[in-house]
Amino acid sequence: MDASSAGPLPGQDATHPDGQYGSAAKWFHWITVGLMAIALPTGFVIKFITGEADGAYKMGFYAIHESAGLTILITALARIAWKWRHPPPPHPADLPPLMRMAATATHHGLYALLILQPVLGFFATNAWGFPLQGQTAYLGLIHLPKFMETSEGLATALSWAHTIGAYLFVVLLAAHIGAVVFHNAIRKDGTLLRML
Repeated sequence: MDASSAGPLPGQDATHPDGQYGSAAKWFHWITVGLMAIALPTGFVIKFITGEADGAYKMGFYAIHESAGLTILITALARIAWKWRHPPPPHPADLPPLMRMAATATHHGLYALLILQPVLGFFATNAWGFPLQGQTAYLGLIHLPKFMETSEGLATALSWAHTIGAYLFVVLLAAHIGAVVFHNAIRKDGTLLRML
């Protein structure tokens, strides 16, 4: 069935024949991209910062990483709520079923990690005995209360889960970016323009 037979698509025009995301959805997407560009690199390098002399420097990385992560969680929840009320344009009608399934699975995986990763990280820092207070207060200003007792066993498990999630995030992001390049450079179907 032709997607256009059901009426005009959201944001459909000459440049976007398959429709486009609304302005708010685009803002949510690109703000998340910016936050991820902060959270992922800082998260991966923190463990390499060692030594007493680097203590304050390491806390600075934790503060940036944790603030970016919690902001990602807030943004993701707001984005999902917005998406529920403002559905995105459907996949192009000529998109092969396998690509449609891959795109849907990748997007669902990314959304799940946008929520799960900050929650795991937040719980892990509390289990280690380092809630977002003092040097690592949220955005450097907001001190969040500690809500659990220190537990090295739980902290280790949560940290491992958080690390695995980070690598899975990289895999899904690579798939997402690879798909964007494929659609833009090979299929030339205007998929990238839907988010610009």
